[in-house]
Amino acid sequence: MKITLKRIAFKPTYTIGKLYVDGVYFCDTLEDTRREVKIMHETCIPAGTYQVIINMSNRFKRLMPLLLNVPGFEGIRIHNGNNASHTSGCILVGKNDMVGQLSNSKSIFESLFQILQGAKDKITIEIS
Repeated sequence: MKITLKRIAFKPTYTIGKLYVDGVYFCDTLEDTRREVKIMHETCIPAGTYQVIINMSNRFKRLMPLLLNVPGFEGIRIHNGNNASHTSGCILVGKNDMVGQLSNSKSIFESLFQILQGAKDKITIEIS
């Protein structure tokens, strides 16, 4: 399964993107802003292709998608949240119908999570 994240708007405090599953638009995303020098919990991850696994999150106390081998980052997950203060470097999913925020994040995350759990092959995410 291939997830594609196309970042479309780089703002001073956040980044907006479009998420596709196997080439089909699925939802919008919200991340921290892009920076030349990483600031912990305030910087989006580098563009690239990463393997995604489902494993137990100590923070969320449940199974969650985790991106592997992200240079300079650890514990990068795809999860729900509404604004940049909820991301801490992770990828938030939802509907971008308010400036700098997501709505319907929890239900959209749960739908995406069901799809990822049902994947028959390796999951990758390509971020540009």
